[in-house]
Amino acid sequence: MSLDGNASTLLEEEANQEPSQPSVVNGRRRAFTIFFIVLGVIALGAFLYWLYARQYETTDDAFVEMHLGPVSSRIEGTITKVYVENNQFVHAGDPLVDLDPRDNQAALDQSLAVLNQARSQVLAQRPNVLITKVENDTNVSAGEAGLANAQAALASAELDRQSAAARLSEAEANSAKAQADLARYKILIAKEEVSQQEYDQIETAAKAQAANVTASRAASESAARVVEQRRAQVQEAESRLRQYRGTATQLIAIREASVHSQEANSQSAEAQVEQSRLRLSYTKITAPADGIVMKRSAEIGVQVSPGQPLLTIAQTGDAWVTANFKETQLFRLRPKQPVRIHVDALGRDFDGYVETIGGATGAIASVLPPENATGNFVKVVQRIPVRLRFDPNQTGLDLLRAGMSVEPGVRVNR
Repeated sequence: MSLDGNASTLLEEEANQEPSQPSVVNGRRRAFTIFFIVLGVIALGAFLYWLYARQYETTDDAFVEMHLGPVSSRIEGTITKVYVENNQFVHAGDPLVDLDPRDNQAALDQSLAVLNQARSQVLAQRPNVLITKVENDTNVSAGEAGLANAQAALASAELDRQSAAARLSEAEANSAKAQADLARYKILIAKEEVSQQEYDQIETAAKAQAANVTASRAASESAARVVEQRRAQVQEAESRLRQYRGTATQLIAIREASVHSQEANSQSAEAQVEQSRLRLSYTKITAPADGIVMKRSAEIGVQVSPGQPLLTIAQTGDAWVTANFKETQLFRLRPKQPVRIHVDALGRDFDGYVETIGGATGAIASVLPPENATGNFVKVVQRIPVRLRFDPNQTGLDLLRAGMSVEPGVRVNR
């Protein structure tokens, strides 16, 4: 009875186990099916992500940059007022710092006085040119008239000399005739053929003619001396006229040079006035561009020197991104490619584009570039800075600050 009971129990267990094997197989099949489906979905997702990711080049080594303009004094002076604080936004032209203007105002007043004096001297010298021209014309005219008068006097003296010479010749002829008559009458008086009275008349006439010769000769010599005198006067008049004509141009040139010199002094004074005005304007230091004040060191009462930095303005209106891409990423990067820029601090994305690609790697552009030829060389993937520019007129650009970390994604051409 016990054997039969055990046999029946075994048969019942076998009967109960036979229907459970198909369910185990089905469960395993379902598990494998789910696994392969999940694996396929993962592979499909990875493939789709690869298709998407291959269209972009990204880097996490990127940050926002903007122009940081240091503001300094262009002149020496004492700070009398400071209008801004750190982190304050200013517009171009807003007052930043005032310097004591009194010294520069006094220098400007002095420059204006020198300018007025120089201009007065120019006004005083300019008429001298016209006066000199008139004087030169008058002197030349007077010289020409004097020469003409001297030449006329010389001609008259020549005529007087010729007349005196003619009278001398006539007197000599008359004297010779009178002397001949006297000689004949001496013979006749000795023979008593003429009276003593007639002889005395002839002798007196001879003496008169001799005296006339002497007077005529003196007159001729005087006329000759007058001619020489008139000739000297003509030479003097000619010399004077040549002098007037020769120095006229030089005198005018001297007067014009004097005027030019005074005008140059006036221009120099004007330049000095302009420089003084500029120095006075430099006492009002204004913002060169829109931006945010930082690194303010200006304090009231501090004596500053030219070039001494007073504060820095971060020009928020002109921001860009410097993204350091690996050199292996650059072969598909081109200017003007669109960029999606994610700013970590703002948690938002901005649109932009590739502006330029750097001309050297960051290592080469550093202060101490590597010198691979001097030691063991280990190849390291280099990075080259790429400038990314934000598209204009986007909301939130004014929230950007220099140094913010960003993650750009450049849509490259396939």
